[in-house]
Amino acid sequence: QVQLVESGGGLVQAGGSLRVSCAASGRTFSSYAMGWFRQAPGKEREFVGAIVWSGGITYYANSVKGRFTISRDVTKNTVYLQMNSLKSEDTAVYYCAATTGRVGGPYDYWGQGTQVTVSS
Repeated sequence: QVQLVESGGGLVQAGGSLRVSCAASGRTFSSYAMGWFRQAPGKEREFVGAIVWSGGITYYANSVKGRFTISRDVTKNTVYLQMNSLKSEDTAVYYCAATTGRVGGPYDYWGQGTQVTVSS
């Protein structure tokens, strides 16, 4: 059974940085892509970015490109989302997800989410 557990969310001031993690277990993830999504109050969930586990190719939404970086540690089965130059509009619950298909989805497994709040 695949499990994804996010951690590292919290409160940060605008302009600051935060790193959230996603610990994956229950499977060998070499054939997976791992995505990050977020959902702000009253808004639909949106794609933030993704990383192909094998090879480490990354993809980003335009809204975060240049500010966010996705990486993975294959020895720890963990994916990271480094967020810099945070803005109030980045406030959301951040979810990681896994798919054996395309980066565009659909995603088969989801974590429980971690809250990121950016104060202005």
